[in-house]
Amino acid sequence: MKTFLVVSFTLFLLSGCRSNEEQLVKSAEKIHNDILTVDTHCDTPMKMVESGFDLGEKHDIGCVDFPRMKEGGLDAEFFAVFIAQGDRNDSTFNMVYIDALGIIDIIHKNVEKNSSVAEIALTPDDAYRIKKNGKIAAFIGIENGYTIGRDILRLKQYYDLGARYITLCHSGNNDICDSSSDPNGPEHDGLSAFGAEVIKEMNRLGMIIDVSHASDKSFYDIIKSSGAPVMASHSSCRSLCSSPRNLTDDMLLALKNNGGVIQICILSSYIKTPEPNPELDARLKELQSKYGEIKTLTLEQKKLYRAERWEIQNKYRKLATVPDVVDHIDHVVQVIGIDHVGIGTDFDGGGGVDGCRSVAEMKNITIELLHRGYSKSDIEKIWGGNIMRVFREVEKNAGKM
Repeated sequence: MKTFLVVSFTLFLLSGCRSNEEQLVKSAEKIHNDILTVDTHCDTPMKMVESGFDLGEKHDIGCVDFPRMKEGGLDAEFFAVFIAQGDRNDSTFNMVYIDALGIIDIIHKNVEKNSSVAEIALTPDDAYRIKKNGKIAAFIGIENGYTIGRDILRLKQYYDLGARYITLCHSGNNDICDSSSDPNGPEHDGLSAFGAEVIKEMNRLGMIIDVSHASDKSFYDIIKSSGAPVMASHSSCRSLCSSPRNLTDDMLLALKNNGGVIQICILSSYIKTPEPNPELDARLKELQSKYGEIKTLTLEQKKLYRAERWEIQNKYRKLATVPDVVDHIDHVVQVIGIDHVGIGTDFDGGGGVDGCRSVAEMKNITIELLHRGYSKSDIEKIWGGNIMRVFREVEKNAGKM
């Protein structure tokens, strides 16, 4: 009899847990139906360029396409025009400028091809209208101000073609500012004189300034120079993970004073300090030896390289988890409040954690937020309200400089 009661009580508890989990899933689905959900950074255009990738088809490899956005309840995506850092001379600047224009054109054509399910968005109002019409909003951002070269007029050209933010630098210093990860250390001691002109022009145009990848000194210089709120499109908290790509608590406080927002990056090594992984390192080293210098590969070779790297990483990576991601959201809320945090996945650029490896699983973040007691209003701010508020303030500030 005692055993029967124990088993019955255990089954009752398990039934209650399942019931509660099912209710959270339903609540998450309803919230995603009701609010605007925005991811401020994915690198999917790299796939579109290299393989004729169609956003309208559901893919087994990679993280983002329109069918999986629908599945995961993601309404708006900022597609990044990423250009890797290279030589800094007039000839190379011209080549990367042409490359950037080409990627922007590919994004436009891919969205136009799928016009029944998606539209290019240029403003927050566009995003809400497109959501209301049952479609996906496709924004454009540029990752790496290197694409500007030393020609500030390119900012307006990019803006006129639909780009609404620029990540000022990437993994190396450029003519605008110092990077957080340049192996040679700082070059300008933060923001350069040209960089100050770029900030002023972006403020004038109404382009969002993105401080992700910038060095600490660059970050503070940018905050001081900008007349509008800025964002970190895909960064996390250094208090929880020691990567120099992440923001310290003092930087978070400066971001709050600026009125800006940090979009938590779900790239695993920015969420949780990686443990040694010799097996992964060895496989990646073998892959590098097999293909050599990536910049010299043909488009088809790059496609094969990325596919093999994807398989290796999926097999050997020790990923952070969705609860680890929400720990970073919790931390921002505790330090600077609910009005200054969002989500920027870095999908197809390394982003992805256990439980959220693609846009199809985005609701798992919402479920974890509900687990921790966040309200619908809180979740609406995290998933889109905060970045749209910053976007509107940047627009409002335009033309004042």
